[in-house]
Amino acid sequence: MTDPLRSEGRPAWSRRGFLLSAAALLAGPPIMVAGSAAAADLPGFPEGVDVYRSAYRNWVGEITADGLWACAPGDADQVVQVVNWAWQQGWTVRARGCSHGWSPLTIPAGTGADAPVLLVDTATRLTGLSLESTEPAAVRAGAGVTLEALLGFLEDHGLGLTATPAPGDLTLGGALAIDAHGTAVPADGESRLPGHTYGSLSNLVLSLTAVVWDADADAYVLRTYDRADADGAALLTHLGRALVTEVVLRVGVNTNLRCVSRVDIPAAELFAAPGGDGRTFASFLDESGRAEAIWFAFTEFPWLKVWSVAPTRPLTSRSVTAPYNYPFSDNIPTVVADLAGRMVSDAAWYLAPVLGTAQLTAATLGLTATLSADIWGPSKNTLLYIKPTTLRVTANGYAVLTSRAEVQRVVSEFTDFFRAQLAAYALRGSYPVNGQVEIRVTGLDDPSDVESSGARAPLLSALRPRADHPEWDTAVWLDVLTLPGTPDAEAFYRELERFLLSTYDGGFALARVEWSKGWGYTDDAAWTDTEVLGTEVPGTFDDGVGPDWGETAAVLERLDPHRVYDNTLLGRLFG
Repeated sequence: MTDPLRSEGRPAWSRRGFLLSAAALLAGPPIMVAGSAAAADLPGFPEGVDVYRSAYRNWVGEITADGLWACAPGDADQVVQVVNWAWQQGWTVRARGCSHGWSPLTIPAGTGADAPVLLVDTATRLTGLSLESTEPAAVRAGAGVTLEALLGFLEDHGLGLTATPAPGDLTLGGALAIDAHGTAVPADGESRLPGHTYGSLSNLVLSLTAVVWDADADAYVLRTYDRADADGAALLTHLGRALVTEVVLRVGVNTNLRCVSRVDIPAAELFAAPGGDGRTFASFLDESGRAEAIWFAFTEFPWLKVWSVAPTRPLTSRSVTAPYNYPFSDNIPTVVADLAGRMVSDAAWYLAPVLGTAQLTAATLGLTATLSADIWGPSKNTLLYIKPTTLRVTANGYAVLTSRAEVQRVVSEFTDFFRAQLAAYALRGSYPVNGQVEIRVTGLDDPSDVESSGARAPLLSALRPRADHPEWDTAVWLDVLTLPGTPDAEAFYRELERFLLSTYDGGFALARVEWSKGWGYTDDAAWTDTEVLGTEVPGTFDDGVGPDWGETAAVLERLDPHRVYDNTLLGRLFG
């Protein structure tokens, strides 16, 4: 019988081959100690700071560079020395954590080894953690600490967060730079606990310390900003246009969460137009406040995760004492690896429907086989579920701000458009999406959540409230994932982006880009559409009250007038 994963005369891409390709991204940047070469190539570089040649790889491997200069400062004072050296030498500085991102906010594609760019590795030594206070609770954390380490530290002290991103291998500094988020809104009858927020991680910051320009000192210096500081508000989500070394976060008492997974609700019911009595996405938000839908391309039954606060273990739940409880997702199943490898190596993109079915089947069987369809434990153990060994795909991303009552409408309109476009492309023999749609819902960045006098909202957070729409209290996060290199993906993403920006243009809802993902599409590439970069993005932050985009950009320029923290994309965004 013919192997469906093998074309005549050409062997199928093996699972081992596909996983070895992924492993090249997991190994981390190779490091070569520079020794005397550093003195020759980097004259005057601060003594005592480890410096070396390093590779750079972003999450999916679409942005790579070999042989860049990098360093690992031992403390904030050494960071200051490095930044001042870079300014005096005409170099730029780019902070690097775990490189778990898609957009070229760190370096652009094509950056060569001879580029005057210095990577500052924060995850090596800027990783301090200490309890700042207990009543109310606050934690002091270095920018390089990972979210998994932070959540583990909090758990040990009886503390936690309402929601977090699913990967644990994000540095705190990187997460704050792009307003990282989880999925949570208050359930019916639920009140926010002190020290918690339904918004982004940036909304938990009480104070931050950054390396900024001081005109009086004629140098870059360390400066600490509290949450009421107007300049500090621009740094809470800075997109890499600044360098933060340390933050103090407001945190609250930890909770036990139950996470129930379901694959028995058809997409037509879960994403139905509002007004019906079915098992809709919004109905689960009303019930528990915390839900995520993962809808594999060309399938009919999404993987729905529903979290709920549960102080004691429900009888049907399995207690979990560690995160990452979906091994069938974190470790690529054989059939999924074979299919993905075949699609990439043989350009067999028509197998997208088969891959979608294989992923759904793996999830359905895996939930039962690993007893992970109903798990319970401290918040960290159910909120973190993505490891670096998962299937690496590219992604676009948007947040649609709206009122809680309109969430189902947004979900329904978006999924209807997605399904129709996917079908239209398939009729033409094109399969631009072979991953999944992911839908999450959060609150906005209400600065009163940190209970600090005069606190300001993060100015560049996608979750920043709009003064001209006080009824908007919710954001629907929409991501579409596909294997890198998939033909027609950019054109598909462009049509999807145009739909979002034109449909949610400030009437009952407003679409903003998700900084770490793909956006600004032409038919050929992301982050290149001049209208999106120059008009659409800035316009979504202009609510008539301010600070608007230009005023925020002016703050970042004043704090870094020499553009030490700059690159191609940031230059296009901020002028």
